[in-house]
Amino acid sequence: MKEGGELILYTTLGCSLCEKAKKEIWPLLARFDLRLHAVDIADDAYLLERFQSIIPAVGLGDPEDVCLWPFDRLQLQTWLIQRLG
Repeated sequence: MKEGGELILYTTLGCSLCEKAKKEIWPLLARFDLRLHAVDIADDAYLLERFQSIIPAVGLGDPEDVCLWPFDRLQLQTWLIQRLG
């Protein structure tokens, strides 16, 4: 498994669903040796167009390969295993 990477949370200011997503994300960070990095989609035209109606989403760097909300801890864990081993 790749280790020491970032799990990107695509978010924006005032996203209440993003706060709910964080509750599912936090317990998995240590297991996969990941740091959570929040990216505000409002700061990037491409990300804003891509995610404006589907945040929160999490990814490992490729904005085309993301786990979309709603997800629970098990779904996110499965998504991470498929990508990180």
